[in-house]
Amino acid sequence: MGHFTGPRSKISRRFGEPIFGPDKVLERRPNPPGQHGAGKRRKKMSEYGIQLREKQKAKAIYGMREGQFRLFFERAKAKQGITGDVMLAMCESRLDNIVYRLGLSPTRAGARQLVTHRHVTVNGKMCNVPSAILKPNDVVSIREKDRNMIAVVDSLKSHKSPMMNWLAWDDTTMQGTMLSVPERSEIPENVEMQLIVEFFSR
Repeated sequence: MGHFTGPRSKISRRFGEPIFGPDKVLERRPNPPGQHGAGKRRKKMSEYGIQLREKQKAKAIYGMREGQFRLFFERAKAKQGITGDVMLAMCESRLDNIVYRLGLSPTRAGARQLVTHRHVTVNGKMCNVPSAILKPNDVVSIREKDRNMIAVVDSLKSHKSPMMNWLAWDDTTMQGTMLSVPERSEIPENVEMQLIVEFFSR
C-alpha cells in the first residue's frame, strides 16, 4: 500500500467503507472495483482471507508498508498489554499521524509529505521521519518560517473533527502536544486488531 498512487476511492471501495474519510465516489459506487463489480458472485471468504483483508485495510489507513507493519507487531508483542491495542496505539503515535490528527494536513499522505519535506519540528528540532514514534509531552509544530504555508493555513481553517482527547493544540503558538498514549476507545478507526494479531501469529 505504501507505493499505491491511484485514487484513494478505489481502496475504499475495495474494503467497502470510507477508510480515508467521507467519500462521494463510495456513496455512488459501493461495489468493489473490478470488471464485473457488484454483479460478480464472490466466494465466501476464508478465515485467512478475512485476517489478510483486515491487515491490508490497516496498512492502507496508516500508509505503512509490510515490513514496517510487521515490525510494529513484533514490538507490540514484546510490550505489556493487549498486543492489538498496543500496536494500534503505536500506529496512532507516529509523527505523520499526529500531524494529521492535529489538523495540519487534511490527509495522512499530506502529513507525511510535510514531515519528509522538513516542515515539522518535534520538541523544537526538525524531524523528517514520518514513522518516528512520539511520547507523552512531545511537542509538534510547523517550522516558524513555514507557518504561513497556504496548505497548512487552509487545513487548520477547514479542520472540523474534534481534537483527540490525548492531543492538545494551541492556536496562538501553533503547537500541538501529545498528552498521553491513546487508549483503544480513543481511536476512531474501524480496525479489528485481533484479526491482525492472529494473521501475524500464524
